[in-house]
Amino acid sequence: MHWPLLDSHCHLDAPEFDGDREQVMQAASEAGVMGIVVPAYAAPRWPALMALCAHAKQPVLWPALGLHPIYIAEHEEASLQALEAQLISSPELVAVGEIGLDRFLPELITPDMWHKQQRFFEAQLALAQAYNKPVIIHARRCHADIVRSLKRVKFSQGGVVHAFSGSVQEALAYVELGLSLGLGGPLTYPQSRKLREIATQIPLAHLLIETDAPDMVPWPQREQHSDGRPRETGERVRNSPAYLPAVFDAFCQLRPESPEVLARAFWQNTQRLFKLTQPTFPPLQLE
Repeated sequence: MHWPLLDSHCHLDAPEFDGDREQVMQAASEAGVMGIVVPAYAAPRWPALMALCAHAKQPVLWPALGLHPIYIAEHEEASLQALEAQLISSPELVAVGEIGLDRFLPELITPDMWHKQQRFFEAQLALAQAYNKPVIIHARRCHADIVRSLKRVKFSQGGVVHAFSGSVQEALAYVELGLSLGLGGPLTYPQSRKLREIATQIPLAHLLIETDAPDMVPWPQREQHSDGRPRETGERVRNSPAYLPAVFDAFCQLRPESPEVLARAFWQNTQRLFKLTQPTFPPLQLE
């Protein structure tokens, strides 16, 4: 059977989906994905993202707006004012995100860019705090910096550190601050020992599942495209929200709870974090 699932992080507005977005959404729905949180990464793309979410019927799409740290060189000061205006005028926004810090790319940690990263991150945390919104956090090689910023802003609205890749100790530091952790395709990789520790040692109430599509394709789907074409050597396979069951299956193999308990927990965790009221977890038709 297809377990009812919510994708807590998918960039369905990305250009990679421009050619077949409707088909991707239909495939996700057929795979049991009934709702998707769609986080933004740059202000010029906000209008299209909002329109996409407003017009989607199945699965339900929930918008989140934010300024992603990877694009920090492109972000303008006016974008922060625009974000506040959107938070005032758009009650359908479920979070501020995707926001955060990144030490992975060398061009992001020059003194000027790192300072700008921190300033924009903390400004967006402050906006989320002021407008009672959770946050969707991107964190690469900077968990201690993220925690310091959260404490400096006295952030208390909750959120998720998506695509988490740190240690159990770093994960617990976020849990102590009331945040959840999002795990996706990398959990399915055979070499992901650290992520398996996170999946099994962190309390279930603080875990979400995600795809981060079009990136981070799960291991079972890595060798062929969604239309069945085999992957050529060096060719990138696009991730899809329809692949969320692969992440769920990995959790089912790792944790002691039954699939039904896990499905309900991930659903409720996502609803609680983003204050979602619809859809409700459907009656199960067990085969």
